[in-house]
Amino acid sequence: MKKYLALISMIIIFMMLVACQNDRDEMEPELNALEEENKTVEVNKETNDTELTINLIDREGIDIGTARLTEEADGVQIHLTAHQLPEGLHGFHIHEKGLCETPNFESAGGHFNPDGKNHGFDDLEGPHAGDMENIEVLADGTVDVKVLNDRVTLKKGEANSIFHDEGTTLIIHKDPDDYVSQPAGNAGDRIACGVIQPAKHRK
Repeated sequence: MKKYLALISMIIIFMMLVACQNDRDEMEPELNALEEENKTVEVNKETNDTELTINLIDREGIDIGTARLTEEADGVQIHLTAHQLPEGLHGFHIHEKGLCETPNFESAGGHFNPDGKNHGFDDLEGPHAGDMENIEVLADGTVDVKVLNDRVTLKKGEANSIFHDEGTTLIIHKDPDDYVSQPAGNAGDRIACGVIQPAKHRK
């Protein structure tokens, strides 16, 4: 009798294990789908933090173009496309405050410079983190250029992150940067401005 009961118990346990495995097999596609969805959310969150597009305005507050910022392995790539600008070379910098008050954009402050360096690629104690190469505007007033800044990041919390508390801006100047004059390369008036901030903070 005891042997019979033990056999019955073993059969019942075996059937329960088989049933559990079948349930697991049936749920596997749903679990995998949920895992993939969670991964997608994480990837999208990362993308939102490492890529954004901002608008640029002129001294009258009119939209004249965009700049797409993308976090790359070796820095931040800025793809600038704009129009209605004066032909020729122009200074192009990241400034330390996230304000674009017309008409002179002085509200943007000085160059972004978390390391306290001098201005200019040709200064032995430079450059600022916000210093970048001059851009060239064509005869029709347009510019379409990609600039890589290897001294800044879009990653929040880093000392050189351009997503810091006061925000930052992109500024186009009237004249070219001479890469050595202090404090801003003798680049002249600020003629275009765009506020850099994460997508969730933009209106």
